[in-house]
Order: sequence, then C-alpha cells, then structure tokens
Amino acid sequence: MASVTLNHIYKVYPNGLKAVNDFSMDIADGEFIVFVGPSGCGKSTTLRMIAGLEEVTAGELRIDGEFVNYVEPKERDIAMVFQNYALYPHMTVYNNMAFGLELRRVSKDEIKKRVHSAARILGITEYLQKKPKEMSGGQRQRVALGRAMVRNPKVMLLDEPLSNLDAKLRTQMRSEILKLHDRLKTTFIYVTHDQVEAMTMGTRIVVMKDGFVQQIDTPRNLYSYPCNKFVAGFIGTPQMNFYSGNIRRVGDNVELALDNTDIVFTAPYELFAKTDSVYLDGSKKVIFGIRSEHISIDPDKYPFKAKCKVSYCEDLGVDSQVYGNFDLNYVDLIEPEEYSVPDEETMPKKKKRGKKNEPEESKQEETNESATRVVIKAPAATKIDRDTIIEVSLDLSNMQIFDAETEQSVVPRIPSHYTIGCSVKGGVMTILGSEFKLPPAVSLDDGEYTMDADRSALSVGTGLKAEFLDKEVVDGVTLNRFRAGDTILYVASDGKVGKPKGISIDFKHCSFVRDGEIAIGAMPEQNSLECVLTKFVEPTRQEIDGVTKEVKVKRYKLNFAVYPETIVGKDGTLIADERTIAEQFRSKSVPITSHSIVCNDDDAQKILIGAGRAVYKDTLEAQFSPFDVALGEGLDGTVETVLDYGEEKFAKCLVGNTPVYVKVEDGFDQTSVKLSPNVNAIKVYDKTIDIRLV
Repeated sequence: MASVTLNHIYKVYPNGLKAVNDFSMDIADGEFIVFVGPSGCGKSTTLRMIAGLEEVTAGELRIDGEFVNYVEPKERDIAMVFQNYALYPHMTVYNNMAFGLELRRVSKDEIKKRVHSAARILGITEYLQKKPKEMSGGQRQRVALGRAMVRNPKVMLLDEPLSNLDAKLRTQMRSEILKLHDRLKTTFIYVTHDQVEAMTMGTRIVVMKDGFVQQIDTPRNLYSYPCNKFVAGFIGTPQMNFYSGNIRRVGDNVELALDNTDIVFTAPYELFAKTDSVYLDGSKKVIFGIRSEHISIDPDKYPFKAKCKVSYCEDLGVDSQVYGNFDLNYVDLIEPEEYSVPDEETMPKKKKRGKKNEPEESKQEETNESATRVVIKAPAATKIDRDTIIEVSLDLSNMQIFDAETEQSVVPRIPSHYTIGCSVKGGVMTILGSEFKLPPAVSLDDGEYTMDADRSALSVGTGLKAEFLDKEVVDGVTLNRFRAGDTILYVASDGKVGKPKGISIDFKHCSFVRDGEIAIGAMPEQNSLECVLTKFVEPTRQEIDGVTKEVKVKRYKLNFAVYPETIVGKDGTLIADERTIAEQFRSKSVPITSHSIVCNDDDAQKILIGAGRAVYKDTLEAQFSPFDVALGEGLDGTVETVLDYGEEKFAKCLVGNTPVYVKVEDGFDQTSVKLSPNVNAIKVYDKTIDIRLV
C-alpha cells in the first residue's frame, strides 16, 4: 500500500503533442481513484507514466514518497491490469498467475499460497488448470486481476479492464473489483471512459479533457457542483439541459431570462450569492444548466414554473423521459410523415474543392436539436401526446450557471474573487457602508470605482463591518458567510476563530477600475525573468579508493536575461531594437547577463530531461514571488517606487526593463539594489513548448 503524488506532470511527444498538461494530484494510501474522460484525453497516458511505461516529460512523480521518474517499471512495486487481459494462451490459469512471482524467484510454497488465496477471493479456484481459451471474458478478466493481486503491489493500476465485457458482466465485475479493493486495502487507480463506472467505483474522480484536468472531486460533488460546462455535461445521464440567457439582480431577487423563450424566473438573491456581481447586471451572457431530475411534470412540486411543448416520451421501465421544448413555437426540422425523397434537381450540387487557403463554408451539420430543448425525468409509464403544452416546475436551487465564453462556473463552491462597487474621497474609500483609509500604495482620485478583489484579499478581521450569518466547510476550507450592506460575502478562514466580527481587506490583492480602465492594479503575485541554462565544470575533492583526489564535476546554472535599452554591435553601431537584443542574448553573441544562480542537481536534471538538448538554445522563464527574493547581491536593480500597503511594503525595482517586486522592511530608502532569487523557490518554464520544468 502506498500514496501516489503527481506534481506538475507533463507528457509531450517529439512531434509537439501534449498528451498530459500540468497534472497535479495527491492520492492517499488505500484510495480508489478513477480517471475518466473521452478518448484521447490523456487518462491512459497518465496511468502509463505512473506505471513507468511512458517517460515523464516534466514534473515529479512519487510513489510512497519515493521519487520514481527514472525508476524502472519492475522496481516500482506496482501491478497493472490491461484492457486486453494479456494472458499467455499456452499457460494454465495457475501458471499465468504464478509467472510474475517465478521471475522474482519467490519460493514455490509461497507462490502456491498466494495463487490459491487470490483464486479463492476471485472465485476461480476450479479454473486453475484450464487455459484462457476455455474461459469466458469475465473469467479471463478475473485471472488478469489475480495475476496482479498475487504480487501484493503497493499500487494497482487498471486500464479500462471491463471495456471488452457485455453490459451484465460489466455490472457484476464492477462489484467484484470494489469488493477486491475493500479486501486488499491497496491503492487503486482505475481508467475508464464510462462515467457510470466512475460514479459507482471511485472515492474520488479525475475528469480529464484534451490533456487537462478539469476537476478532481468526489462523485457526489462532481454531480452537484461541476466546475465547468464540460464536467456538467459529461457526468450524469441523461446529459444536463443547457440554455443561454442572462441574469440580473433586482433588489433582493435575481431574474433569470432564457433566450428564445418568454421564460423569466424570479429567484431569491440568496440562491446566487456566490455569483460574481459582474454577471448580475444582465450584460454578460451565461449558460444555465439543470438536470432532468430537477424538472418535474408536476407543476406544484417546485416553486418555479414554466411551460413547454412535448415532442415525445420514452418509457424506460423504472421511469420515463419526456422530451420537449421551452420555445412553444418551435417546430421539428424533420416531420417523418411529410418526408419525401428529393429529386436530383433539388439535391445540393457537390462542391468543387477550392484552393488550399480559400475560406470554407460552415461545416456545421443540420440537426433536429434546439437550443431550448428540454429532457424531463418523469414517473414510469408517463404518456403525453405530441405537441401538448404542459406546465412544469423547476428546482432552481440545483441550477448551474456557466460563463458563455469560458464555460467556467460563475457560482463556484469557493468564490475566487469579488467585484464590489466603492467610492473614494480624500483618500478614504467607502465600500458596503464602511470606510477605509487607503494605504499610500492605493492612491486614487476622488470618484466612483469598482474594486476587483482576489479571494485572498478578504480575511476574517476588522475594517469592513459585516453581519456574520453562518459557516460552511468546503473541501477543508471554512467559509464564513457575511452580509455587508445588501451583499453577501464568503470569507475563508482556518476555522479556529470564534464568531467573526468583521472583514479585513488586503489591498495588494485588489484592483480598482474606473470607466472601464484599471486605475490601480493588484501587485503581481509572481515575478518573471527570462533566463538560459548553461553548464560549467566545478572542481571538487572526492575520496576515490581511499585516496582524496580533485575531480571535475559538471554543474548547471541559470543565467538571467537583463536587456539594456541599447547595446553596441560588433561594428560599433548602437542597437536599440528589443527583438534584436533578445535574439543576441539567446545566441549568446553578447554578454548581457548580470547574475546567475547555480541549480541544485535534481532541478537541473528535470530541466534537461523536460526541455531536451534544445534547452541550451531556448530561453526559459523563471518565476518567483516577491517574498522569495533576497537583497544584498545578484541582479542589479533600480528602485522605481516603494509600495506601502500599511503592514507590508514592497519595492518595485527595474531589472533592465523588467519590473521585479521584493518585500522590504520599514525605513527602506535605497535607490539601487542587488536582487538574488531563492533558487529553491524558483519555478522554471520552457516558453517554447509551454510547460513547467521545475
């Protein structure tokens, strides 16, 4: 049994294809984790990297705390069950299960004990002397599981093991695998494209799409709180109903209007209190999502009502599905009873292929699906005539709302930021009925502003007077719910405080917008400097065969790019073009670096493996926080200003033409500094292929 840690894992193939992009996750000892997503999303590739069958391009992979990026598969103490069973056809079941142990030179008595124990658990004892061809698909699958079980591995990896089975056997084998996990108490990582398998088996589920992790959560949270439209549509059967529209706050209520219909719901503001206020003025398009089980043909079941036009009903035995449309004037594109075969003259002519760069007409196919179509889960044997207009009721407390462009949820479980109106007069900000004396770093002219605050900007404290309402715990984070004026705010805390009395604002995480323009922005959380990796030889003394000798060790360092405004070319002329300067830095034809940092050996190897030999030609990007920069030696910087946020002060320094922020103490008054980023806190990115290396 073991934990598995994936820290910023990437898989990039030589042709540039990114199969897995920035995958990070901590898998606890004994968990049953399911990777789910459509074909080609990167789930099997991630599993194969854990197994060691695929090399990790960049990132850190640990099993039971041990760094295993470069450890051979046979040394990782994992077992893998493949989709196609991969049994030896000429061997008996017993020999198939024992073969891996024989290779590890386990004693015959121990092999016999383990094989019979696994066979008894899986119910295949009577098949031990049979060969795979004499067995059914489900029995073969059990043999493949048994072959992995006898290893007593730290981690069990299962790559779509049930995809070759029929529906009935899949259901049976799902329960067998769950019982097996319960008996073995081993960490299971299971890959499937079937969302039913994912929902019924996983303690946590990883939803993937196009190589990116979309959401990691429990089955219940994925179903109830999807982070984006893709997750909402992928999880659940039938798929969630989606409608475009907008929302507008009117006093203590919120109006939800669906496009192409006359439907407008008026719901209490409390239901949408976590919605960013930028969506509550009706100007931004949103997508509403509601599941079929949260719509009822009983108009009195829920308080929110609408009319729909029925298309047809499906009786599924245990329940029925009613298909309809919220657009009461909608007419199906295809009417079967009136359909006739078109003659050749009315058939569309086949288009000639145009030139390569000639714009093509839209390839979107005509479908019979409407943007106002609705699927309703109804009691069994429900029958409603076609084109009947019925009144339905909706449970808006379970409605999801997504941004129409980004498709991200605008009602997150933990709000990421807040947009709040405020006014400034004489250096004093009035916001939600409270007044704040602005710190020197936030010097604003008198007038009306919108404050855009990151979640970390608000904390439990004093300053903003607010009425504490209650608490809720979301993913281990305690959210304190306050009412300030007519606005509800959710403020995170560690949960150790008593009854909170108010809210503090950290202005370094706030931006102020006036007339659509940013008046003062939030201080960047990360500094960014370009750099290149170079190698050098460092003499060191080592003891070899009892004799201390001086040997030369290859080491690596990051050389930071500092672009001056002008440089002198080889012919003595001045060069002032930034692009030319950058190219000369990359080609190392001019020495423009003023500081370098020696990498630790582990980080240097990660950079070399992730970026390949091209790393010596490519420019890297180093990121580090203002708290991870030391003053005293290093990069030459000119102090442009000191940002005084009250309890904290930061110097904005120009290193070449690049701003670098560094935390300073009271009384700091230097005009020039030397800056040295902490090498152990630097994040290194390959800008060419856009991946994080360290």
